[in-house]
Amino acid sequence: MKHLLKLADWTTEEIIATLDLADKLKYEKKNGIEHHILKGKTLGMIFSKSSTRTRVSFEVGMYDLGGSALFLSHRDLQIGRGEPIKDTARVLSRFIDGIMIRTFDQADVETLAEYGSIPIINGLTDYCHPCQVLADLQTIREHKGSLEGKKLCYIGDGNNMANSLIVGGIKTGMKVAIACPKDYQPDAEIMKWASENGDFLCTDDILLAAADSDVLYTDVWASMGQESEAEERKKIFKNYQINDSVIAVSKDDVMVLHCLPAHREEEITAKVFEEHANEIFDEAENRLHAQKAVLVKCFTE
Repeated sequence: MKHLLKLADWTTEEIIATLDLADKLKYEKKNGIEHHILKGKTLGMIFSKSSTRTRVSFEVGMYDLGGSALFLSHRDLQIGRGEPIKDTARVLSRFIDGIMIRTFDQADVETLAEYGSIPIINGLTDYCHPCQVLADLQTIREHKGSLEGKKLCYIGDGNNMANSLIVGGIKTGMKVAIACPKDYQPDAEIMKWASENGDFLCTDDILLAAADSDVLYTDVWASMGQESEAEERKKIFKNYQINDSVIAVSKDDVMVLHCLPAHREEEITAKVFEEHANEIFDEAENRLHAQKAVLVKCFTE
């Protein structure tokens, strides 16, 4: 039994093996080859945050793998009425074979793993988004041929995406640069780890971070739960945008990624988004394939 609570828990070898499996499963799906590896297994999907890609990709992924998925809104579960997470973990462990949870607090994910007896997969927390970054790495490797030595530049809020991209990028041999306002930097412990273990830069200078990048990446300025800050964040982040000026200092064949949904003319211009739409929607599709690989790894190892 294996968990995916955060990418920091997985070795480079485990990450690469998962990407290799994701490629294999993607090839098989595209060619109509069934792979019912998880026949008879059931995944419970707990959602405290709304979702498009996470819900659909996990639900379809379990179907593709021969299993089934249950959508469990926190409003419908007893945790929405005060039942402790540790009790929910112990109850669900008697009914189903694994849990994917998309929620706010990383501690909830860790508690499920501590008290449950089934695999736990982090579908997103305010701290990290490991499934998205596995799909990102799969997409970069598809378009660039490899990860080792490539430069990844993230521009925007030092949020869960920034945290996970730093870890995933450094662990797979990428150079990682983060451009964000000084008061909105990624997690300090993650940045310390990155500085000690790889080629890492965090700066408020966007063009410095983007220089010679192979991959540019951005996310919304205000994440779920930060809606009340949206107008203030627009002022703070107004210059942290992927636009033609940023593209100009990157490599000629730079690719652009966005975890979606995108707010055009905020974190990315509509022009740049549409010029790189194929890459962005390959990235969205790869949520399915990467997460199927995670499911197989967690359920069978």
